[in-house]
Amino acid sequence: MLDFIYNTPTKVIFGKDKHKEVGKIISQLGFNKIMMQYGKNSIKKSGLYQEVMDSLSEYKISVVECGGVEPNPKLDFVRKAVQIAKKEKVQMILAVGGGSVLDSCKGTALGAKSDHDVWDFFLRKAEPKNALPVGCILTISAAGSEMSNSAVLTDSSSNEKRGCTTELNRCKFAILNPSLTCSVNLYQTGCGIVDMMTHTMERYFTNVEPTEITDGISKSLIKSIINAGLKLAQDLNDYQARATIMWASSLAHNGLTGCGRENYLAVHQLEHAVSGIYDHVAHGAGLAVLYPAWAKYVCKYNYPRFADFFRFIFEINQEDDEKATLQGIEKLQEFFVKFGMPTKLREFGIASDSIKALTDACTYNGTRTIKSYIPLGQKEISEIFASCY
Repeated sequence: MLDFIYNTPTKVIFGKDKHKEVGKIISQLGFNKIMMQYGKNSIKKSGLYQEVMDSLSEYKISVVECGGVEPNPKLDFVRKAVQIAKKEKVQMILAVGGGSVLDSCKGTALGAKSDHDVWDFFLRKAEPKNALPVGCILTISAAGSEMSNSAVLTDSSSNEKRGCTTELNRCKFAILNPSLTCSVNLYQTGCGIVDMMTHTMERYFTNVEPTEITDGISKSLIKSIINAGLKLAQDLNDYQARATIMWASSLAHNGLTGCGRENYLAVHQLEHAVSGIYDHVAHGAGLAVLYPAWAKYVCKYNYPRFADFFRFIFEINQEDDEKATLQGIEKLQEFFVKFGMPTKLREFGIASDSIKALTDACTYNGTRTIKSYIPLGQKEISEIFASCY
């Protein structure tokens, strides 16, 4: 087991109608002027917007609204939000939405307390030293951003999608009401399930000796996600299944499943290249295509570990490790398909001659390799992209 630091400062408030306590929670933290970011119109149509505003108003909290966050959140939006936050002297940022809104808020929080352009932190040209506090009301179970130390933004001018990891990105609180996710359709539910599963599996499959406790947590988490996912495929209003999925998304990306292990997230790096260039690609859908392709490419370097994992997850009885692994990858993809997930890049309308552009984007034009069971450079990444076209 490798040395590690496990830090989870986010206060989780979990349960039905807990979002109605947001005014009280923020007031207790001592803030009376906030910026609230959200997506487009869904929270207004559902009535969530008014419930949140009523709670904030009850505790006399002034709100600077910043709606319109897009999927694959954009740098230019965050830059504008940073300027507004500075001008209005807001004391904290409230995210009402999913991972995209949260990442936008985290970027805003970093930029609002710095003289640097916020993109400098994502390009690693500067290290953030301070940030406004961020809280959230989660409306989709997926990215785990509500408890993670990471944020991802896209620069539309260059099609670059970059992440910034810092403990300053940890939310002060996360309100998790599973009922708010019942309106999420099957496809988007599937995108979220793929994302949280991939967060867990990518931490599990790294070039480190097995760590019994962390491995057991990871496998049980994946098993629970699959069981709840199968229930949601039959009934999207199953509250207990929604609750399982919501809590699982947080545990999958708060650092727990990486304790004592290396953390590569190689497939996420591959997917960032895809949705960075092709903005219409949902992050989870991209992962659904790329994860099986990556697993088939690298599994030969550790068949026993892959086989052990898939025997537990899918109750595969095959004794041969290679055959058990390949059966497991097939079953995993079949599970993704139950939610309408694609299996090939061409299903996104991506042309075969785009493989070079995707490879260049992923390797920063050949200047970096990605850690995995083997280093993934231009040759390896190009072959993975080509294999799932």
